[in-house]
Amino acid sequence: MTLPHRDSVQRAVDLLDVLLSDADPSAVVRVLRAHGEPDVHLSPSDIAELRAAAVSLREVFAAPDVASAASVLNALFAAYAGPPRLTDHEEGYGWHLHLDAADDGPWGAWLVTSSALGLAALLAERQDVPGGLCASPSCGKPFAHTGGGSPRRFCSSRCATRERVAAHRAQK
Repeated sequence: MTLPHRDSVQRAVDLLDVLLSDADPSAVVRVLRAHGEPDVHLSPSDIAELRAAAVSLREVFAAPDVASAASVLNALFAAYAGPPRLTDHEEGYGWHLHLDAADDGPWGAWLVTSSALGLAALLAERQDVPGGLCASPSCGKPFAHTGGGSPRRFCSSRCATRERVAAHRAQK
């Protein structure tokens, strides 16, 4: 069973991937729909808010240690979060926790608060940084630490393999 905070963390990673690469708005809509957001219609100002939120959230993934990640998350909560509230969006989605002001509030605040909540839960669960940035110089994408095992350095096996091959070739 996937824990809800892990779903919100993966949604954050997927959204940061498209928002930080200046992808077109349709890519953002596709990611939102893939993560269960129905009938998404984003204005240019919504996209701008989401991109600003992604830049703020990237700092959690860039944090060098757990105390730094917690500090960034606490700053995001202070800047964006309201009192916790339960909602089902009046549409039968099931009750879940929100920290943003309203179900129809700004997209940027929603992205920061829902993602920060998931990242904070993951940090508390693991007692470690909730993610990182890909160590490949040609990539730098954020990724989440949601599984067990040793800490990851790369966003994907593709980046890890590319870097291992490059290191091997450099030795010859």
